[in-house]
Amino acid sequence: MTNQLLEFKEILRSKHVDKPRKIDKQTRKLLLYLFTSTRGGFSRLRIIIQLLDQPCNTHQLAKKLDLDYKAIQHHLKVLEKNNMVSKIGEKYGAIFHLSNFLEINIGALDEAIEKLDLKLNREKIYL
Repeated sequence: MTNQLLEFKEILRSKHVDKPRKIDKQTRKLLLYLFTSTRGGFSRLRIIIQLLDQPCNTHQLAKKLDLDYKAIQHHLKVLEKNNMVSKIGEKYGAIFHLSNFLEINIGALDEAIEKLDLKLNREKIYL
């Protein structure tokens, strides 16, 4: 998983070429919550990285990410509700792509990836 997070960071850096934009506090909190504070954060991050490459429908995402169709549906609903993705079309054939909001603030995902990496690699100690 750690190698995959490093790949995600490289993909983000290669796609994000303009000068870094100052991220407001609310946006940072939202991104950190969606990708580090909830159980499906890593899966949502994988979806975002896939959509960064090319828009897809739910079935295509499920196949590419090797996740359950219903899980992808759930994560896409969460991402759409929080304005991270937008969809074109309805029902089965709806195509998802990154929202304008996320494209503008894509640099803030780097911090979320760092925190997720720390969280996943933290050694649990039980007393």
